[in-house]
Amino acid sequence: MVDLLSKLGIWNWLILSVVLMAIETFAPGVFMLWLGLAALIVGLLSFGVAWSWQAQIIIFAALSIAMVPLWRYYSGRNAGTTDKPFLNKRAEGLIGRVFTLEKPIVDGIGTVRIDDTVWRVSGPDAASGSRVRIVQADGASLRVEPA
Repeated sequence: MVDLLSKLGIWNWLILSVVLMAIETFAPGVFMLWLGLAALIVGLLSFGVAWSWQAQIIIFAALSIAMVPLWRYYSGRNAGTTDKPFLNKRAEGLIGRVFTLEKPIVDGIGTVRIDDTVWRVSGPDAASGSRVRIVQADGASLRVEPA
């Protein structure tokens, strides 16, 4: 098997690159893409540099490990602003708004109806019908204070 791999030489890396990128196409997760890119770089470098298969594997491993932090660094810097900052953060969009309690807050727990959804709220005890302001969103629970 090692003899077969050594006969293919540079083409091993290019074939591996295509296979890894194809896997990324069918099972997206932006992980195999970086491994495929590392294999492509090693394959392209191998056209100009004659090195042992051990050195090629070491370069591939180093590039594979380096690709993910580099991508996170550059993608974080290029993250643009959006006109809908709370699109997937509905609870955070409620902070600062005032609502009427549907069920009283007893022992720190109550509910409030917001549009067509009943939210669990926590805060100081308050009677049903009291106005409360949302001060913090914690998953599906909201922290409130009297308004």
